[in-house]
Amino acid sequence: MAAGKKNAARLGAYLVFCDESGFLIMPNLAKTWAPRGQTPLLRHRTRRQRVSAISAISVSPQRQRLGLYYRLYEHNIGQREVCQFLSQLLAHLRGDVVVLLDNATIHRGQRLRRLQQRNERLHVEYFPGYAPELNPDEGVWAYAKRVLANGQPDDVKTLHRAVRSTLEKLRASRVRLRGCIEHSELPLFLR
Repeated sequence: MAAGKKNAARLGAYLVFCDESGFLIMPNLAKTWAPRGQTPLLRHRTRRQRVSAISAISVSPQRQRLGLYYRLYEHNIGQREVCQFLSQLLAHLRGDVVVLLDNATIHRGQRLRRLQQRNERLHVEYFPGYAPELNPDEGVWAYAKRVLANGQPDDVKTLHRAVRSTLEKLRASRVRLRGCIEHSELPLFLR
């Protein structure tokens, strides 16, 4: 495809911001309120079980609709999981899809190149290095970790349900999704 046609195709494309995060079964502590002199204590066993998550905020070509897509895993996310997630994303979104990723090694490699070759409507771009403030999907993880702070799941299944529930609430709130974009340091393009 010629460069002019490729750029023209992107004008009517979904814009998708993608990122990964992890949630440990060990509590994420945050400041909280308590009566004076009664510092709350949160007791836990040190365990390294986790839920790894990948998500994407999508902006429709007309910039009127926002969406949140995610997948949860009980192992680390690698190139294979990123490619599976992007393939499923393509199944949900019609037309061209421009995905913006950070420069993590799991976002580069042969698998992703093959996926792009098989799907002409998938266009991958990268944020500048060390610029998480530009990625609106970082807001998804900030929100989820804030909501889940000071929780104490008993096992990884409970943690999995809590993460899923939090992401579903975020998915249902267009105001919060818009807030993720507006609080990033991207130019405001939703107006």
